[in-house]
Formats: sequence, C-alpha cells, structure tokens
Amino acid sequence: MRWMLRGKIHRATVTETRLDYEGSITIDAALLEKAGIWVGERVTIANVNNGERFETYVFEGSRESGEVAVNGAAARLCSKGDKIIIMGYELTDEPVRARAVLVDDCNRAVREIEY
Repeated sequence: MRWMLRGKIHRATVTETRLDYEGSITIDAALLEKAGIWVGERVTIANVNNGERFETYVFEGSRESGEVAVNGAAARLCSKGDKIIIMGYELTDEPVRARAVLVDDCNRAVREIEY
C-alpha cells in the first residue's frame, strides 16, 4: 500500500485566517469538487510564502466564493494573501490519476490537469 496524491488545489490564495475557530481549512465547494477533495478529508497544506507544511481537515465553503480560510491553530502558519498548495492523498495498492486544479489570485479555477 502506498500514499498517492489524489487531488490538489495549486497556489490558492489564503483569503482569511481565523485563530479562534474550530481547526480546519474552509475551501470553496466548487474547488473541492473539481479537485476531488471531500469534506472532512485530511489534507496536507504547503505554504509557498514561508515553507510551512501542516495537516488539517476540510470544511466546505460557499460555492464560487473563492474562500480559502485557514482556521484554528494552523492560522498561525499562514497569513492572508499567502499562496498555498492543498493536497489530498489516497492509500492504495493501485496507481491513481491525480486531479490538480490551478487557480488565479481570486481562487477561480483556470486550469485542470490529471497526472
């Protein structure tokens, strides 16, 4: 069994950090759907601006809102405006075709790729 990348949202812009909130990351529902990431799923976040990497779980944000809010303790690892990569994995013994969603500065999908 191997952990394989299944879905990724590439270079999303953090729209908000909320320290006094249940721990998680809130992501626009449309982006979750495109990347194949589920509500409640554990994800790894890589902050492009400062190099921090952390894991949390996903909350669903309003569809087409562009929301990418880092909540709880993880809010100390990001700032509003930071670029992050959100990655979901699958434990499997079969190859997986990963879905990646590339977004613009407003977190709108501009390109979708599989690899």
